[in-house]
Amino acid sequence: MASNVAIIGDGEAVLAFRAAGVDTYTASDAASCKETLRKCAKKYKVILVSDVFCKELDEWLKRFLQDAYPVIVPVPTGEGSNGYAEEKMKEQMERALGVDILFGREDR
Repeated sequence: MASNVAIIGDGEAVLAFRAAGVDTYTASDAASCKETLRKCAKKYKVILVSDVFCKELDEWLKRFLQDAYPVIVPVPTGEGSNGYAEEKMKEQMERALGVDILFGREDR
């Protein structure tokens, strides 16, 4: 059965996801991530992407908000979180629920 979920990240970061049955792709920088994401967008419904790359590709990634699929989910990976994934999740929750679920707090 084909997976509808993929992850794009650095080599070490994707290994745990591979063990969980997620299709994995490695990228060494934002440019290679963008090219891989372009190809994966035709095949997968959900694509997890290292937040390190997402932050650099922020403007380009907005094109994916127009369609239902694929859903691009930034995740912290091997290089450590830069806060991008958390910020995007907060924005999406506010958009879906209409409220700031963190009540305007910057820290947790």
